[in-house]
Amino acid sequence: MAVMMENRIELLCSIVALSKIGATAGLINTGLTGRPLAHCIDVIDSVKCVVGEELLPAVNAIKNTLTLADADYLWVSDRAKGGDCPDWTTHFCRLSASLASDNLPETEDIRGAEIALYVFTSGTTGLPKPAIVYQRKILSAHPPYSKVGWHADATDRMYICLPLYHITGFLLGACTCFYTGASIFLRRRFSASQFWPEVQLYRTSLFVYVGELCRYLALQPRCAEEQNNPLKTMLGNGLRPDIWDQFRGRFAVQRITEIYGASESNVSFLNILNKDYTIGTGSTVVRLVAYDVDREEMVTDQDGQPIEVARGEAGLMLSQIDNKYKFDGYKNRQDSAAKILTDLVKPGDRWFNTGDIIRQIDVGFAMGLPHYQFVDRVGDTFRWRAENVSTNEVGEILNAYPQIEISNVYGVEIAGAEGRAGMAAITLVPGQALDLEALSGYIDQHLAPFARPIFIRIQPQQETTGTFKLFKGQLRKEAYNVDEIQQPLYVRPPNGADYQPLSVYFYQQIIAGKAGY
Repeated sequence: MAVMMENRIELLCSIVALSKIGATAGLINTGLTGRPLAHCIDVIDSVKCVVGEELLPAVNAIKNTLTLADADYLWVSDRAKGGDCPDWTTHFCRLSASLASDNLPETEDIRGAEIALYVFTSGTTGLPKPAIVYQRKILSAHPPYSKVGWHADATDRMYICLPLYHITGFLLGACTCFYTGASIFLRRRFSASQFWPEVQLYRTSLFVYVGELCRYLALQPRCAEEQNNPLKTMLGNGLRPDIWDQFRGRFAVQRITEIYGASESNVSFLNILNKDYTIGTGSTVVRLVAYDVDREEMVTDQDGQPIEVARGEAGLMLSQIDNKYKFDGYKNRQDSAAKILTDLVKPGDRWFNTGDIIRQIDVGFAMGLPHYQFVDRVGDTFRWRAENVSTNEVGEILNAYPQIEISNVYGVEIAGAEGRAGMAAITLVPGQALDLEALSGYIDQHLAPFARPIFIRIQPQQETTGTFKLFKGQLRKEAYNVDEIQQPLYVRPPNGADYQPLSVYFYQQIIAGKAGY
C-alpha cells in the first residue's frame, strides 16, 4: 500500500498499523510529482494509496495513469488545511472509526521474513527503485542503534525533522523511540531558525540528522538558545569534518554517532566509540578495491580480479553476502542482481557493490575494530540536499523537453555545500535556441526540488564511449569553471525563478562559498 503524507502523527499511525496487520507500506517521497510519483505508486503493486490532504493535488494530477479506483485513495485530513474530503476519495478516518477495534487474527502471525516497508532509493538506472525492508531488519536494528548508538532510554526526547519516508528518519529515529520508550518531537519540515528554540522548549536530548541539516544549523547566526542546550546525542550520516567540529565545540554535543548504511544494503557501520570524523565499525566482511573514477569502473589485475587498496587509501567498498549478512535488495530482481559481484575471492562467493568510496582509518585498529571514513559516491548517483539523485532519471526528463536533443547529467561540488549539485550538459535540437524561462518552468513541473540541476551547459555534441555511454569525467573536472568553458553556461541562483547566464562575478561568489547554496 502506498503511503504519502508529510511528517505528522497520522503518518506514523498508518505505517505502524499496516505493519501490525502484515501489510507492506510503500513510503513515497513527498516531493515527487508527475511520472516519478506515478511510477512509485505503480511499481509496488499498490492496492490502496493513503494520501494526506496536503499532497492530494499531486496525486490527483496522475491518478488517471494508474489502475487504482477512486475509492482506493484513502484521504487523511490535515488540520493545518481543514479542507473537505473530495467525493472521489475515501475518508480514511471515518472509515476507520466504523470498524471494530479488536486485533485481527493476522496480527498474531507476522513473521520476520515478511516485507514491512518499501523504501525508494534513486539508483543508477532511471526512476526510483523500491528497496525491500523486512520485518527482521527493523527488529534487528533496534538494539544496536538504540542502546549502543543512541544510549537512549525512556527519559529521552528525540527531535525528528527528517522526512519519515527516509529510512534514517523512520528506522533510526521513530523506531528507536518505539523500542526504548523515548518520546518524539515530530516536526513537519526542518527549520534552521526554529531548531534551537524548539530544542530548548521541548527539552529534546536526541537528534537524528543528515549532514545537510547540520550544515544549515552551523551557518545560522549564534543565538541564546544554542547555549547550554539539552542535546546529548546525535545520530545520522553525512556529517562533514568542519561541521562536526562545530557540533562538538559551538553546540557542545557530547556524542556524535555517525553511521553508514542503506535501505537495500547488507552492510552497516556505527561509530560506537564516539570518535571524530568516522562512520565507525561493523561486523560485515568488506573489501575496498581500486576504482577508476574517470572510467567509472573497478581496476582489475591481469586475471580480471579487483585490486584491493592499501590501508588508508580510498577504494570502492564491496561487502560479502552470506547467510548472516543477507542482501535484501530491491523488489525488482534484475535491479538486485546488477548490484552483486561473484567469484571474487573464491568460487561461488557473492559481494554487494555499495557504489561508495570508503577509506579505512587508524582509529580503533589496535583493538581489532577497524574504522572507516566515507569519501564519495560513484557512478550515476550523487547526493544533494540529503537526497540521492539519479542522473539517468533527471536526464530522461530533460531529454523529453522539445528543445533538447540529449543531456548528460552529473554532480559538481559547490564550496560550503554538502554533497554535489546537479549540472546538465545539454545538446540542443538543431536550429533551436534555448528558452530559459520555459525550461525553468518545465523542470519545476517535472523534477523534485532536490533533483533540479543548478547549472546548465550547452554542448554542440556529446562525447560517448564505444558502447554509447556518455562521458562524465572531464565534464565533472571542468564543472562550471567560466575560465575553462567556452560554451554557454547558465545557473539557477538560490530561490531564483529562472536560469540565467553565469557571470564571472557570480562564479566568484560560488567558489568563495558566498552564493547562498
